[in-house]
This record gives sequence, C-alpha cells and structure tokens, in this order.
Amino acid sequence: MSQSTDINGHNETFPTDETPTNISRRRFLLASAGVAAGALVLGFGLPLDTARARGATAAAGSPPRVPAFLEIRPDGGIRLQSPFNEGGQGIFTAMAQIVGEELDADPTHFLVENAPPGKQYTVMSNGMRITGGSMSVRFGYTAMRRIGALARMMLLQAAAHQWGIAVGELTTEPGRVIHKASGKSLDYGQLAPHAMALAVPDADSVKLKDPGQFRWIGKPVKRVDVYDKSTGRVEYTIDTRVDGMLQAAVQHAPRLGMTVGRIRNEAQIKAMKGVHSVHILDGAVAVVAERWWNAKRAAETAQVDWQEPKPDPSARHMPTDFSTKSYREHLANASGDGETAESKGHVGDALKGAQTVVNATYSSQYVHHAQLEPPSALAHFHDDGTLEIWLPNQAPDMFLADIAKRAGVDADKIILHSPMLGGFFGRHFLYGPGNPYMQAVQLAKATGRPIKLIWSREEEFLRDPMRPMAVVKFRGGLDANGMPVALEAISATEGPTEGIANQRSKKKVDDSAVEGLTGKAYAIPNRRIAQLYVKTPAMLAYWRSVGHSMNDFLYETFLDELADKGGQDPFELRMKLLKGNQRLTHLLQAVAELAGGWKRGPFTAADGSRRARGVAMASPFGSQTAAIAEVSLENGQVRVHDIWQAVDPGSIVNPAIIDAQVAGATALGLSEVLLEEAVYENGQPRARNYDMYPILPPDRMPKVHARIVESGAKMGGIGEPPLPATPPAVANAVSHLTGQRIRSMPLSQYDFSA
Repeated sequence: MSQSTDINGHNETFPTDETPTNISRRRFLLASAGVAAGALVLGFGLPLDTARARGATAAAGSPPRVPAFLEIRPDGGIRLQSPFNEGGQGIFTAMAQIVGEELDADPTHFLVENAPPGKQYTVMSNGMRITGGSMSVRFGYTAMRRIGALARMMLLQAAAHQWGIAVGELTTEPGRVIHKASGKSLDYGQLAPHAMALAVPDADSVKLKDPGQFRWIGKPVKRVDVYDKSTGRVEYTIDTRVDGMLQAAVQHAPRLGMTVGRIRNEAQIKAMKGVHSVHILDGAVAVVAERWWNAKRAAETAQVDWQEPKPDPSARHMPTDFSTKSYREHLANASGDGETAESKGHVGDALKGAQTVVNATYSSQYVHHAQLEPPSALAHFHDDGTLEIWLPNQAPDMFLADIAKRAGVDADKIILHSPMLGGFFGRHFLYGPGNPYMQAVQLAKATGRPIKLIWSREEEFLRDPMRPMAVVKFRGGLDANGMPVALEAISATEGPTEGIANQRSKKKVDDSAVEGLTGKAYAIPNRRIAQLYVKTPAMLAYWRSVGHSMNDFLYETFLDELADKGGQDPFELRMKLLKGNQRLTHLLQAVAELAGGWKRGPFTAADGSRRARGVAMASPFGSQTAAIAEVSLENGQVRVHDIWQAVDPGSIVNPAIIDAQVAGATALGLSEVLLEEAVYENGQPRARNYDMYPILPPDRMPKVHARIVESGAKMGGIGEPPLPATPPAVANAVSHLTGQRIRSMPLSQYDFSA
C-alpha cells in the first residue's frame, strides 16, 4: 500500500495490487471533467499519487486521465473504459457483455471508450496489456466479470442501507435493485451516490454467476459501436482536429536506411500554395501546410538527393539489388539443420526405415497489412510542456514509454489518446520507421503548432513493415500402408518478433516464426520442427494470425501431399491421425456435417462447373479450427464457391461477433492465398497502391458457413483463429482439381489455363 494526500489535505491509501477499489470517494476525481458528480466509479489497483491525479487535468482542453474502468452515473448511464482497443473486432461489445452480465445491466446501453495508458488497466491474467494475439477476452474475462459483480454488490448494499433490510433479501433486474417482498425498487443511477460512499467488498467474497444463469454472455448481443460507425460519428485519428493545427505529409527515402543529402528545390516548395515549412527528418522530407492536400502535393514535388547510409550492422538497410525473387532463392539455398523448436521420437532413423520418403520445398510470401485507414498521428505540445498525442495503436503503454524515451518528455507529461482503429491486422505495434507518430512529434516541436501527419497510401506501402517470407524444407516418411511415420520441417526465415527487435531470439527460436508448424496434434510418431535463422533487410511485423497465417498453409498442404503419395484420402488421413483426440475428431466431423458431408471430387456441380474440395485444420491462439473449401476454375482463375468452417474456442461470449470474425478472417485468408504478395525489385516495392497490390474483391468472396463448437475447454481466442485453415483448404482443393501441386502462395502465380 502507498499513501498520499488529496487536494483537501486528507490522507488516502492506494492499493498497489490488482484488487478492485472504489475511487469515486476521492474528491480530486469527482472534480475531473470526465466523471459525473455522484457517480460510482470502480477501478483496479491505483498506484497513483495526488500530484499525478491533479496533473491529469492540467493541460487546457485535455480530458483527464481517470484511472477507472466502470462509472455508473446518477442518470443511470454506464461508462466503461475498455482496457482493449476497438478496431472492428467487436471488443467494446464483448467487454460490455462481460461486465454487464455480472452487473446485471444491459450491455447495449453502455458507453464504451478506449482506456488511456496506465498499469491500472492491465487486467489480463498473463500480465500484458495489448490488443492482439486474440488475447483480450480469454485473458481479461475473469477480471472484467469481477468488476461487474463488485459493482452490483455495492449497489445491493446501498439499497439495503437505504431500506434498512438485509442484502440477502434483495436481487436485481437489468439496471435496478429489487425488493420482491415489498415490491420496492431503485434504479442504479439513484443508488450510485450512496454506493460511492461504501467500501469495496473483498473480491473473494463476491460469487460470480453460474453460466447457466447468463442473460447476455453466450448470446448475439447487438454491437455497441455500429450505430456511431454507420452514422459517421466515430472519430478516427485521421479525423481528429485541434485548434491551431497544421497538417503534414512526407516523402520517404525510396529505400530503407537512406538519408537526406539536400532538397534541390526547397525554395520552390516553400513558395507553393499553403506551405508553412519544409523539414528534413530521419529518412524523409516533410512538408507542413494549412491543408493536408497542399502538404501532400508539395512533399511529392520535393527533389531530394538521397544518400546511402554508413555501414551499421545494427540497423536495417535495404540494398539496391534486393528482390523478393532472389531472396526466396537465397532462403531456399540456406543450408543447415536449424535450431530445434519441437521434437519427438527419432526422425532420422524413422526416415531411413520408411517405405517412402517425400521431399518437398514450400514457401510463403511477404504480405502488406494494406488496411484502409492510412497511418496518421496528431501531436500537440502545450505551453506547460505537456505533450498530447493521438495515434492508432494496439498497446498504449508500450507507445507511451516509447514516446517518452524518444521525445525526451517525462511520461507523466504525455497524454496519449487511442482513438478507434480503422482495422488491426497487426499494423499498429511499435515498428520504428514503420510508424508516423515520432515524425508528428518532431514537427510539432519544430513548428510550435499542433501537427496532424497523414501518410499517403503510397508512403504507407513504401514503409509498411511486412509479414516475413519463409522457405520450408519438408521431409516426410510413409510406412507400407501409406501412413506418416516421420515428418521434419526446417523453416529458413527471420521471425516477426526477432525482426521487430532487430536481433536474433535469445531462445534461439522465434516462436512466432514456427507456430503452425509446431503444436500440431496429428499423431505422427517421429517429428522435428526447426528454424534456420536468415536475416532479411526488410522491416518485419505481425500480421493477422502471425506465424499461423503462413505455417498452417505450409504444413497442411504438405500433409495433403503425403496423403496423395500414400494413397490416402486427406480427410480420412486426418481422422486417423487424430484418433483418440475427441475434441479435434468432433471438430473435423462438425465441419464435414456443415458442408453436407465430405466429398473430395472432382465432381460436376449443378451449374455444370467441375469442382473439388480441400480440407485443413489449425490450432491458433488457444482455439481449434477446421475448414473445407469448394473450388472451380473460371478462365484459368480459381473460383472459391463456399468455405465451411467449424471453430472451437472452448467457450464463447458473443456468437454474432464470432460469425463476423469467421467471415472477416476467411476473407483475409482468401485474399492471401489467391492474390496478395508484396514484391520487391531493385530494393523497392513494386506496389505503391492497391492498383499493383490487389486484395480480394467483393465478386470473389464466397459464401462462408460457420459453426461454433463449444467443447468446454479453456477459452481461446477468436479474432485470428479462423484465418489459418482457409488458405490450405483452398490450395488443397485446387491441387486435387488440377493435379498441380500447390507449394506456395498466392495462387495468382500459377497458370491454370491448361
């Protein structure tokens, strides 16, 4: 416990653990503009002092940093500050459902906002605070239920005191405390001012609901963010404005690592319409103007002498001769056994004794995030030295610490806003030169004015950090019955985690580089998965479902190749390899039932097209998935007609959100396997906009059929798991339909015209 003095001289004790605490009694918070007077405000452990709390309101025109999750207002309104950021995945709704279930309040009436940085918003059981890795619900579930239950208990206690009866005589209906014996009731807003004066009950004394009593959890509750999005009321970072703001655009160096020598036409740029100033940044030229369009046109006009960097082994530099084609060959020619990530049995001996040995080389491609909202940031230095900044992000505390370090501003003097995101996909983590926020900070400092910086689509495609490329060498051994007895996979790659850190993993293997190759449940008695570390000059990043997005494709398509070599049906082979695994056997059966039964084909459909089906499975982020795809060829182009997907996340919060996530993740998986590829030539990306980087168009989107299977296992994630099984299911169907083995993505590389 730590002690401080409030603004009226009263001593107050602040818990430093994660025990929920009632902070509404603290008068400095009631004076904050963000909290309604008389509100019941609950948060988790608050290691704050009075000076910090008072400083939260110091910046003129800036909302206070109120360290609380849940606010029940006298008018009955309920405000929830979500520790997880909303970006289209439905997390605001899920959090409102979880809290509302235990509070007994309709979650569709909640006002939900992104919470500011602060350790008091760390609720996940793994001690992290990021929105990613499909972790939010599964690791924040218990803590968010508990805060709802504690608030409900305090409201019951307030009513009991007011009526002079025992708490045990009371119950609740949505938004109200009920005394059934007398018929009396009070709504939560009426009780909030009385509850605020009560001590928070011990967390262990509050019993959480039995799932059989759930009113909202497990139900398709309406999204709380849809109305504001559909009416244009949501403000993304790109929409944000402050008084006195200038706007900025940049022209980046054509290759990563290059620096500005000189701007040959700087005087001409400064004379252009609306231009305020021209600035040289690290690896970029920036133009500041009254309007962004003027800044963009001026930045594009800049004639820059770019200089090659000095040799620095610790920094990434894109060489002038780099191409993705030659780099793939480089990965394929890398030699060595790699570092073992997973091993069982004796692969070498099993391969020597196998009836048939299958050797195959598979590869994945670089892909862009290509989200529709271009990167942007707004930075504002106030007169008191406070830095206020708006930026889309998936980890506010990480960004706050990075800004403080790089800007030389004390963290207590930084107010970080996290507006709703225009898409996630892993784009909004700390990617160094792949992020615009430090450019905005530098320009705001240089001009003395608030600066909103937006990267044009062309600049985003130039600096977007990408999912890694990998080449995997497989060896598989089959017995006399065509059953796999050995499997080895050596992936030549640099993983995203070690790529972001710009250093090799201290564990020797980057788990994010091999996930999807490791962790497979198939009963192959001898297996070895390894990573052969090969550094890339490109900036790397996480991409939706991370290593699973490429590795499940690589593994599951090679498994089909083994099935064909052994004369096995791929669906039946998986059933045999999963014998004894009740959960996955049931899941595979469920997706077959959803598809009307397994039939590999080729067969002739009702429209006369010749079709085939493929199957694949994945085990990402604590969940299990199985997918079946049905495909045909139209004018040499792959047409995916239907995707059936069964998803087992253990238990669920909102089935409607899961259905939406299955559809969205399937679309991205299809886009990846059919079309997406970031191609480099002469050290530069070939695509600088969507014209050269096609994503899945609406007319190629198939019907998606989802089935949720609740096995009762430990809760898994849902935002990313539906993606990884989609690409291999499609590729396996195409392989069977055409007789052409698919060993890489995208399928647009292949010629199916014959």
